[in-house]
Amino acid sequence: MEFTGSTSTATYAHPRPPPTNLLPAIGTMASSYRDRFPHYNLTHSLSLPWRPSTYYRVASSSPTLGPYCVRSQRVSESSMLPFVSNRTTLVTRYTPDDWYRSNLTNYLESNTSRHNSERLRVDTSRLIQDKYQQTRKTQADSTQNLGERVNDIGFWKSEITHELDAMIGETNEQTDVKKKLERALMETEAPLQVARECLFHREKRMGIDLVHDEVEVDLLTEVDIILSCQERMKLHLDKAIAQLAANRASQHELEKDLADKQRAHQIDDKCHHLRNTSDGVSYFCGVERVDATVSVPESWAKFTDDNILRSQKERAASAKLRDDIQNLLVVTANEMWNQFNKVNLAFTNRIAETADAKNKIQIHLGKTLQEIFQTEMTIESIKKAIKEKSAFLKVAQTRLDERTRRPNIELCRDTAQLRLVNEVYEVDHTIQTLQQRLRDAENTLQSLVHTKATLEHDLAVKANTLYIDQEKCMGVRKSFPNTLRLVGFC
Repeated sequence: MEFTGSTSTATYAHPRPPPTNLLPAIGTMASSYRDRFPHYNLTHSLSLPWRPSTYYRVASSSPTLGPYCVRSQRVSESSMLPFVSNRTTLVTRYTPDDWYRSNLTNYLESNTSRHNSERLRVDTSRLIQDKYQQTRKTQADSTQNLGERVNDIGFWKSEITHELDAMIGETNEQTDVKKKLERALMETEAPLQVARECLFHREKRMGIDLVHDEVEVDLLTEVDIILSCQERMKLHLDKAIAQLAANRASQHELEKDLADKQRAHQIDDKCHHLRNTSDGVSYFCGVERVDATVSVPESWAKFTDDNILRSQKERAASAKLRDDIQNLLVVTANEMWNQFNKVNLAFTNRIAETADAKNKIQIHLGKTLQEIFQTEMTIESIKKAIKEKSAFLKVAQTRLDERTRRPNIELCRDTAQLRLVNEVYEVDHTIQTLQQRLRDAENTLQSLVHTKATLEHDLAVKANTLYIDQEKCMGVRKSFPNTLRLVGFC
């Protein structure tokens, strides 16, 4: 709210700068006002107490007069003219010089605002023209890129079609070799079952004999060799059986890629012919922020090229596969026969080692029993010695106890007293030494008993191992398929 008579300036364009001083010096203001503007005699009603005029007149006669706001508080009620309205109680905040200066400021702000608006209109017009030309150029570039993309898709469609026709004729050449390889693979099951059965029986060995010895290594190697032969057979069988599947897989990839190319060709061709006036053109807000792409031009071309190369590789491998299968059958039969003989030789050596170890354990067991007997005799002698020393300790302690009852001055620390004390310590030390030796002997006895139990257990383990290797394992390794069956002729 502004009072009547106050200066009001427009602030919608630029805010009015704050005044540096509320009121300039009185003498300076009056002189500048008379010099800059013509003087007009203003007739004021005598009924209105026009405070500024009164203030200026008093200030002219008294230059050292302080601010009006302070002196006005000292004016008595009787010296003031009667008030007509509330407006007469307000003091003017600005001088005429401030008022003219405010108008000039508003004029300058108006000129500046109009200049900025005019410059904005010119720049906006130029911007609209520039962006229109840029948008047309961008759309033309996009249309050209879509046309090039359509040509690229057409080229790869023709390449895929040519390779697909070649792949269809490469699907029926592995039937006889496949059947031969299947028969050989079936014959490897019997040797594999024998080797696994031997490993299963040897898992029933006990204690320390459950060792990873040469026989087990050779058995595991035999199993690995048979499994390796089976894997290679299965691999080649898969190549023989699955060559058709591989060809079909390659064919499926080519057909799928061809279908995708045809669909992409239709979409890109439609996009290539779209114009601003075409039907179906609409807004799809935010579609530019959705990146649903999964490839770049290099990976896109490489994907189709890889499919074609894979198809060519499958067709080239089909001619080489039959010779590989024939060589594989001969090699696997020789490997299984050689390992079978090596395992049998390892079994023979291991059985001899186990029998020799069993005999040595029996010898050590006899010696251990003899040592246990001797240790038990020693323990008895130590116990007897401790019992004898206990009587000496009792006598010495009894003497000391009796001598504590001597009266008064007779409680003398004489030679007899000192010797009795030393005797107690010596006998007690002797008993403790014998007890320590008794504990050592008992520990030794326990160790010998433990050794005896270990040797007895080990003897039973060796007997069990001989039974497993000699009877169970060698008993099942008496038959093996002949070479002709292993190569698939029977």
